[in-house]
Amino acid sequence: MVDARTLTPGHSGHMTVLATFARMYVDDLDAALPSFRALTGEEPRLRFSHRGIALAVVGGFLLLAGAPEALAPVRATQATVVVDALAPVLDRAAREGAEILAPPRAVPTGRDLVVGHPGGAVIEYVEFDAAARAAAGLAP
Repeated sequence: MVDARTLTPGHSGHMTVLATFARMYVDDLDAALPSFRALTGEEPRLRFSHRGIALAVVGGFLLLAGAPEALAPVRATQATVVVDALAPVLDRAAREGAEILAPPRAVPTGRDLVVGHPGGAVIEYVEFDAAARAAAGLAP
């Protein structure tokens, strides 16, 4: 856990949210996909693996599947928010007195960080790289 003020790079720009995904922890990604296709009317836009977890974006959902020990460190995270840049997230976290649970780091889709907000919400913020933005159908 890191104090957000130590990570804030002095950026005071506006945070632009590009997409928000409800995280769904499932036992078997392939078995879960047909239900989420039917629910959303969409095909998976992104599908990848990271740290022993298989992930797929279908509509407004981020599906995560893996062994209990792989999922344990991420289960407390309640939503994933795609933003245009992480710096404004750090600024806002510092102003709100939020706790940085995972500092900015490289992930398969770009960079992310995890914030524990006052009141208890735990949110992953992701700055997609160009390839992930295109695959997710988000503006460049």
